[in-house]
Amino acid sequence: MAVHEHPHRSPGFHLSAAFRWNRTGSGSQSAVSARLGTHTAQAYALASLRILTGFVFLWAFLDKTFGLGYATASGKGWIDGGSPTKGFLSSVAAGPMESTFHSWAGDTWANWLFMLGLLGIGLAVMSGVALWPAAVAGTAMMALMWIAEWPPAKHLSNGAPSMSTNPFTDYHVIYALALIAVAAAGATWGLGRPWARLPIVRDHTWLH
Repeated sequence: MAVHEHPHRSPGFHLSAAFRWNRTGSGSQSAVSARLGTHTAQAYALASLRILTGFVFLWAFLDKTFGLGYATASGKGWIDGGSPTKGFLSSVAAGPMESTFHSWAGDTWANWLFMLGLLGIGLAVMSGVALWPAAVAGTAMMALMWIAEWPPAKHLSNGAPSMSTNPFTDYHVIYALALIAVAAAGATWGLGRPWARLPIVRDHTWLH
């Protein structure tokens, strides 16, 4: 009987093992699909963050250049003879560089450096090229603007309340961190891959 019973048990064993294998395989496939889905969602989120952050800089350039009626009134754009730095820098009323910013306000070099920075950072970040140079330049620009607004101050130099809502973190810090994050992540959409294949970029990785 034992000899005859053994063949009957063997098929059952193989079927059970196959069933367990199928269940394990299905679980593995589900886990892989879940990981791929999470990775894809993260990639899309970072790409969206990159494009929108770049657009913030590019739009600022366009508005200040052409006076589109948002932060810069119509007829007061850079092409109309207006200064993109005079209004902001001359209104600095707190912080350790208040007098320095006043002396820079409206200077030709300051206007050109600021506007070229906005344009270059905006185009680079939106297109996904030269993300690290753009992140460094953008972080430096945001740091200077943070110092100009000086969130730690509770009162302005004339004694009026500064209306600061946070002594450290404001939108300048968030923009700087966004630039660093998208540079570290690389460009999911855009011209990042063709840019990385250029000989000069392959030889100088800091241009990525």
